Amino acid sequence: MTDKLDFFFGAMSDPTRRAVIEHLAHGPATVTTLHGPHKMALPTFMRHLGVLEKAGIIRSIKRGRVRTCYLEPSPLVEVQGWLAWQREIWEHRDAGDTPKD
Repeated sequence: MTDKLDFFFGAMSDPTRRAVIEHLAHGPATVTTLHGPHKMALPTFMRHLGVLEKAGIIRSIKRGRVRTCYLEPSPLVEVQGWLAWQREIWEHRDAGDTPKD
């Protein structure tokens, strides 16, 4: 799971990639549509999509000349589970374990 978390958090560390995820949360979109608001060359933008695909956060399908991207929820579910586990640990630790100023 560590590798998956590393890929996920690494992918989400960039504002362009987070913007792509926010866009795809509303439904599938073509690369052209996703690229539109970003002021960067298309090859640079495609590298961002590649990072998201490698992390398993999105997938894309090419039909003819059009590539459409889709959000993949499973990595989000896995990260949510890890975060819930961490929150449980933090909420249940003894008061004596907290650092003193």
